[in-house]
This record gives sequence, C-alpha cells and structure tokens, in this order.
Amino acid sequence: MPLLSQLFRTLVNLCYPPHCVGCKAETEPGSHVCDSCADGIERLERPFCERCSDPFDGAISQIFECPNCQDRTIHFDHAVAAYRSTGIIRECIHAFKYNHARYLRGHLSAWLAEALADSRLASRPYDFFIPVPLHHIRRREREYNQAEELCHDLSKRTGVPTRRALKRIRNTTTQTKLDREERMENLRGAFQVSETASVKDRHLVLVDDVFTTGSTVEECSRVLRHAGAASVRVICVARG
Repeated sequence: MPLLSQLFRTLVNLCYPPHCVGCKAETEPGSHVCDSCADGIERLERPFCERCSDPFDGAISQIFECPNCQDRTIHFDHAVAAYRSTGIIRECIHAFKYNHARYLRGHLSAWLAEALADSRLASRPYDFFIPVPLHHIRRREREYNQAEELCHDLSKRTGVPTRRALKRIRNTTTQTKLDREERMENLRGAFQVSETASVKDRHLVLVDDVFTTGSTVEECSRVLRHAGAASVRVICVARG
C-alpha cells in the first residue's frame, strides 16, 4: 500500500505539478511555497511584548509588556509565534483554514514548530498540547479542526502528547468585525473543559493557527486555569 500511494502521488505530480500558494509558480514535489515567496516571510523579532508577542515599532532593549496586557487580567503566561501573519504565511493559513487545503499542513506545522525554540517555551517543560476547539457545526463545515491537525504534527515532532481537553459548546458569530472587548464578550461561555483530570495541575500549551487580538486563546486559557491547570502557554503559526 505505501508503494501504491507513492506511485499515485508521483503520477499526480506529473499530471498536475505543484504550484506556489502565493505566486502560482511551479514548485518542487511536496512543496507549495516557492523560494521567492519564502524569502519574503517576515520573522517576528524583538522588541515585542513579553506576554503576547505584539511587535513594537521602536527602539527598546528591555523586556516589557504592552499596554493591552498591562491593563487587563490575562490567563496565559505567554503567547509565542516565530512569524508575523503576512504574505505567504497568511495565505497558507487562510487556505488551510477555509479552503480545505490540508496539503499545506506540513508547511504550517514546520513554521509552528520553530516557535518551540523560544525561551518562553523551551525554558520550562510542559505536559500536553491542547488544540483550540471548533464547534461541531463549524467542524462539519470545514471537515477538520486546523488547530488539532497542527497539534498532532507537533506531537510527532516532540513526543509531547495532544489532549482534546477543551470543547466548544456555543457556536459564536464571526469575530472579524468585532473589537477586542466585543470579541471577549462574544466568546464568554463558549468553551468548556471536557477532561478536567487531564488538565488539573498540568502545564499546558494551547495551540492555534494565528494570534490576532488573543480573545480566543485568552478565553480558552481562562477556562483551563479555572479547571486547575498549573499554567497555560500559547503557540501559534503566526502573530497578527
């Protein structure tokens, strides 16, 4: 069966050569990002907020927290990403999330895994990866949960297990046109811990595709901490 699968993929690549998600140029088999688009990927570099990684466009050398983090209670210790949500990374996230482009999973999980080297994650051990859940209606529409797919790849790379310890019990309206406070209110009561025993006194890493305002991961973190989690850190492919 593996040989037949390999032969099938070879035939598909011959008849339909892979193309770059960004510029549509032909790419090597197994790759969907060309060298030119890859060169334009924007890494997330300091200075940025120590808590949420919000980039700061200025000259600052010391560790700091942004006003958004200073002015409110936050239930995750750190939110970490290696890249900014621009260019080809943003296009890959969008295609993977909304256009059933599961073939991009390898690219996204590789970018996500780079964030594991960040000292805010690497300096302390953690017990489980926890994917941000989808409501069952949304999951049925998309056919898979993108955060869960990425979690499984991280588990294969690291040996750290994935736990589906959260479930989404309320299908919220779209967040795209809401500000931070409206998003938080929209998400209140949307998540529930499904495996309390697996999170109590555990150090957890919450996984999502992109961090924009942080409203979703904050609400998930709040629920996990109230269920007894010792700590929650967040890892994403990219920071908006």
